[in-house]
Amino acid sequence: MKEKILVVDDDKNIRKLVEVYLKNEGYLVDKAKDGKEALDLIKEKEYDLIILDIMMPKLDGVATCIEIREEYTMPIIFLSAKGEEIDKIEGLTVGADDYITKPFSSMELIARVKAQLRRYKKFNNKSTNKNIIEIEDLIINTDTHEVTVRGDKVKLTPKEFDILECLAQNKGIVFSVEKLYERVWKEKFAVSDTSIVVHITNLRQKIELDPKSPQYIKTVWGVGYKI
Repeated sequence: MKEKILVVDDDKNIRKLVEVYLKNEGYLVDKAKDGKEALDLIKEKEYDLIILDIMMPKLDGVATCIEIREEYTMPIIFLSAKGEEIDKIEGLTVGADDYITKPFSSMELIARVKAQLRRYKKFNNKSTNKNIIEIEDLIINTDTHEVTVRGDKVKLTPKEFDILECLAQNKGIVFSVEKLYERVWKEKFAVSDTSIVVHITNLRQKIELDPKSPQYIKTVWGVGYKI
């Protein structure tokens, strides 16, 4: 699938020039004339990278970058006529991944775009699918409710899946039996209920190499369970 890039600049000629450079390399391109228009587009569509001018009306590049970083992780390359070191530092500090000073060549722009896309893909396994949870050899697809361990599919009951997903989505956080029960069953926990203990035992039988020495679902004695 072709990567989609959003070009944000208040200069129409710059927007068009960058679009031509990118389309010649096979990228899909959308354009926005200011930060506000860019944020609206980002909410509607998925982008693999954003090229963002700093000096713009309505909402400048720095403010736009800060808002983007509140929710999104795609690479951001700043464009600016400013070349001072302090401006580069500010751009990188607020969340940009790279910085290009105008004027720039097509070769420089494309090289930086390709480098950022390679880096992003490398450190974001399973592309940009937010519905995949990967913990070592354990892979959970929250869309299809499929679980694989060490490359083998594991068949879980709905409640087993819900418990595993809850723990995996909150990796490192310890859940008491009561808290885990109320999160999964969405009802008040009864002290005598052993459902969680039974389901955890069954889960370990299915996903652990050695259920007595679990790799994934750990017991924190006197507290609860965690991944």
